[in-house]
Amino acid sequence: MLAHRSCRTYKPDPIPEDLLQVLLAAAFSAPSKSDLQQACVILITDRNKQQHIANLSTPTAWIAGAPLFMVWCGDSRRIRRLAAWRNHPFANDHLDAFMNAAVDAGIAMQAFIMAAESVGLGCCPVSQVRDQIDGLSAALELPDWVFPVAGLCVGWPVEAGRISLRLPLEVTVHTNRYDDSAMIEHVADYDRRREAIEKTPPDRQRGVEQFGVSDDYGWSENRTRQYAVPARSDFGRYIRSQGFDLS
Repeated sequence: MLAHRSCRTYKPDPIPEDLLQVLLAAAFSAPSKSDLQQACVILITDRNKQQHIANLSTPTAWIAGAPLFMVWCGDSRRIRRLAAWRNHPFANDHLDAFMNAAVDAGIAMQAFIMAAESVGLGCCPVSQVRDQIDGLSAALELPDWVFPVAGLCVGWPVEAGRISLRLPLEVTVHTNRYDDSAMIEHVADYDRRREAIEKTPPDRQRGVEQFGVSDDYGWSENRTRQYAVPARSDFGRYIRSQGFDLS
């Protein structure tokens, strides 16, 4: 797990079907809130549909070029249909119902990634599939109470790729209470260490037209620039349109 890296370029070799079934079984063996099992995955085997989804998203080449592309979804529909079948009311139609399904899908996807990497496959989660959420939902014919969490590209890597240095545990681990009093200092040091490993050239800095070129560019500058620009502001509207009550 410490050697995890994202893989964006793949050999054309397919993934054997028997191996894929084992990886999917491993993914859906992951922990699930209250054993509700509110995740599902849609395998995209139609290359035209895969290209269509790629055209809806920013990293077109990653999606279009993957030997296997899938979309992991939160699925609150199943338990609601089962409640009707068993003649029980569904009395938990609120924000927690959405959160439980979203978390289940994320856990299952991560379990798939771990299983896939253990046999030498490379993966790249793609949140950009939510950039044009209505188009994706229509392409996948998602019914009420099912929503996309992320796409996932899978294949045999062309190259090993690189490991991204992560935030230090002083930032992400708290004991007994939340404490971010030293967070800025730790992140500043993290920025320096990460840039020393892989310097970001000026032509790769984010949003130069809006923010200019920074001599102190690092992870924190990159990510705060990212979140300085509005994105996916319609996601809440979409989730409500799928039948969720987010109160």
